[in-house]
Parts: sequence; structure tokens; C-alpha cells
Amino acid sequence: MTKPLIGVNADYRAGQGEGPAYTFVASDYFDAVLEAGGVPIIIPPYQTEEDIDEVLNRLSGVVLVGGADLDPRRDGWMLHPTVRLQDPRREAFDRCLTRKVSERRLPVFGIGAGMQLLNVTQGGNLFLHIPEDLPQALPHNDPLDAAHRHTLTLESGSIMDRVYGDGELRVNSMHHMAIDEVAPGFAVTARCPDGVVEAIESTMSDWFALGTQFHPEADTASALDVRIFEEFLGGVIESHRAMSLVA
Repeated sequence: MTKPLIGVNADYRAGQGEGPAYTFVASDYFDAVLEAGGVPIIIPPYQTEEDIDEVLNRLSGVVLVGGADLDPRRDGWMLHPTVRLQDPRREAFDRCLTRKVSERRLPVFGIGAGMQLLNVTQGGNLFLHIPEDLPQALPHNDPLDAAHRHTLTLESGSIMDRVYGDGELRVNSMHHMAIDEVAPGFAVTARCPDGVVEAIESTMSDWFALGTQFHPEADTASALDVRIFEEFLGGVIESHRAMSLVA
């Protein structure tokens, strides 16, 4: 297999006054894909399913990036006052994209809000504000310290265990929402010591999918964190090889 093409969804900001709308993505995401051996393809928020299908036909995997909060009303919950919403165009696109990625069993890696999106689109749900929903939890967001970190407890035999099992274990933390019920077909593979879910992985034999609440692409990440992207690209290649054998 030549270098796999990896889609990276983009954020969106509607036009303000006479100013234009913008589609943008932090370069850390596509730089991490490049360093791990993939070729990132930025996916703007298309407005038709046909266009989403066209780009997915050409991709070997997808990274779902972080950003502002998902709208809980789309999943039947009330809007919490601390929720900082994504632009509706981005969220509508991201949900459609993730559904199609799931239907195709295309390898996917969700990060931050991207992991939360993966969980809710597959039937899980979220805590809307950790300080209220889990008052005994450790701080997971420090507005005065962008490098705020905590340790993890790992599930033996998981991807997270392969990455961190013998290394120094501290990851960045910058979120106030978190996974509550895990979607069917997924298992928790890393938690903060307070129990907050920090990573999930697919338990389905036909779908390579994982997510991290922390951000292994960010400037505050460690060299070990970057290995998660290498694991993802390895899974993409293995999935492609398995599909080729079936075909």
C-alpha cells in the first residue's frame, strides 16, 4: 500500500457582518498524520451527502478533530449553560460524516470532541459538565494552564496499553464534557484515576476505530502520545490489507 490518504475534518466559522465564512483546522492534526506516514486530506463541511461519499470513496481512514462542544439537544438532552457550541453547519456535517464512516467501516480516530462525536453517533451519551455530573472528579480543564496533565489507568492488551504500558504516563487535559455511557461495540481502554473516560476502542472485528479525550497531536503532547497516530496508521494499513483479501 502506498501512503494512505487520511481525511481530517475541518472546523467552520460563519461569516460575521460583511466578513467571509472560514473553514480551518489546526496544523497539529495534519502534521501528526504526515509524521505517522499518512497523507492528510482536509475535508471542509460539505452540504450534500453525495459530496461526502465522493471524498470517502478516495480515503483509507478519517481523523475526527476536536473543537467546541456538541449540541446535546441533537441527542435529546437539554442545553447546559457551560456548553460552548460548534457552528451548526460543522456539527451537522460531522455527524453525517461519522455515520457514513461507520457504515463503510472506514478506520477512524476521534480526538477530544471527535471522540465524543464517535460515541454519541454510535449510541452512547455524554456528561455535559464534569464538575456538576462528577463532583468528585479531578480538574480536567485549567484555563490558566494549557499544559494541565493527569495520569491514566490502562486496559491490558489495548492500543493504549501498547503505547503507554512501559512509558511515563501523563496526558494533557482540556475538557469539561466526557463520555458517560459507552456506545455498543466500544470498550473503555483508558481512564483518568477519577474514573473519567479518556480513551475508547472498537471491539468489532470488522471496524478499526478508536478515540482519545486527550490530544496527542497538540504542542502539550509527549513523544509517546504521537505513537497513537502510528498505531492508527498501522490499523489503517491492516484494514486495507484485510479488505483487499476479501475482494
